[in-house]
Amino acid sequence: MSVRRLAEASVQPASFAFNRANAAAAKQWIKKYPKGREPSAIIPLLMLAQEQEGWVTKAAIETISDMLGMPRIRGLEVATFYTQYQLNPVGTRAHIQVCGTTPCMLRGSEALMDVCRSKIHHDQFHTNDKGTLSWEEVECLGACVNAPMVMVFKDTFEDLTPERLAEIIDLYDAGKGASVTPGPQNGRTGSEPASGLTSLKSEKAILKSTRDREAREAAKAAKAAPDAIIATVAPVAADAPVAPSKASKPKTDAPETSPALKSPSPVKVAPAVEKAASVSAPLHSAANANKADPEVEQVSKQRSGPKNKAEPATAFKAPEVKVPAAKAAKPSKPSKPSLEDKNRPAGIDRPALVDDLKLISGVGPKIEGILHSLGIFTFAQIASWKKAEREWVDGYLSFQGRIERDDWVKQAKALAKGGVAEYIRVFGKKPV
Repeated sequence: MSVRRLAEASVQPASFAFNRANAAAAKQWIKKYPKGREPSAIIPLLMLAQEQEGWVTKAAIETISDMLGMPRIRGLEVATFYTQYQLNPVGTRAHIQVCGTTPCMLRGSEALMDVCRSKIHHDQFHTNDKGTLSWEEVECLGACVNAPMVMVFKDTFEDLTPERLAEIIDLYDAGKGASVTPGPQNGRTGSEPASGLTSLKSEKAILKSTRDREAREAAKAAKAAPDAIIATVAPVAADAPVAPSKASKPKTDAPETSPALKSPSPVKVAPAVEKAASVSAPLHSAANANKADPEVEQVSKQRSGPKNKAEPATAFKAPEVKVPAAKAAKPSKPSKPSLEDKNRPAGIDRPALVDDLKLISGVGPKIEGILHSLGIFTFAQIASWKKAEREWVDGYLSFQGRIERDDWVKQAKALAKGGVAEYIRVFGKKPV
């Protein structure tokens, strides 16, 4: 970082004082900090001084330090550390800061600096002959997408060409800087692609309210003119050709599908001959399996020891193992209730507007999918469940009382009545 020094004494004013408006603003800034921490306001107060005088003078630094009750050396440390403070006189009408960081440099900021050298001064931090303009190269100004760019006071001018920057400099030099519109100078809006938006062209995929509104409008249109909708469906001719099936080929002994004929040998055999030559697997024999191998143990005999070894009483039993009669008396997990049960809640056809059942505590994406398969799509359906219907759903979902514990019915009534706002009013929290 380069050394930053105050301007020569010959250009320093003898004193400094805030004007009436800035004095009031300075008092407001100081009030924002706790008592005893007033020196923390030095940064905004130095900015006020720079906006008033055009640059930060030594007299301004000393006056502000005395105002905040801090040593002057600390005020000098702050002013000389931050590059946002101009320590030398700058142009009275414009001080142009040209971004020279990599994105702007790759997009032609060097050409913008050449314009400043030719129209203002060859060197940075020097004013033109009339003292109205000055310039400097700075680090990133935060508009890399719209590179190259410059900043004049608090306004940024982006997507610049050397010709456009020359026009802006001439306008500021003529005292017409206020007529220049800040922002991109090539017609684009904000930081959207220069060729125009390529995505997010519609808010339909973003806002749920938009999708819900369109669904309601479509439902109203369908209800108002059902005949018109039916008429839009093209009739299918009775003799129209049927599309080919995508079913896989069955396994047969036909030459096209016989695995026996897939050998690379040029000589092929018939399936019947292949089957006749195949050797079937030997039948299982427990006695033969328990015999010692004569080639290994040099004797033909049964292996020693019982065929089934005793196991500890606490040994783990696989689910396939038969449970003794004493243990079989233990009650097993109840099976799901039948879909034909009279207590099953009545379902409906999927409506155009489906409620987000996941707002009910205890209902996740999987449970919501199961409820949809049962014809449950709205909060009003769940709110109307009787005890027998709740028990049926509880058993079908294997919840064991969870519906009652989470009080699905009360939650559904609140959501059906007034949505999330009513839910918050009843339960004092947002749906989870």
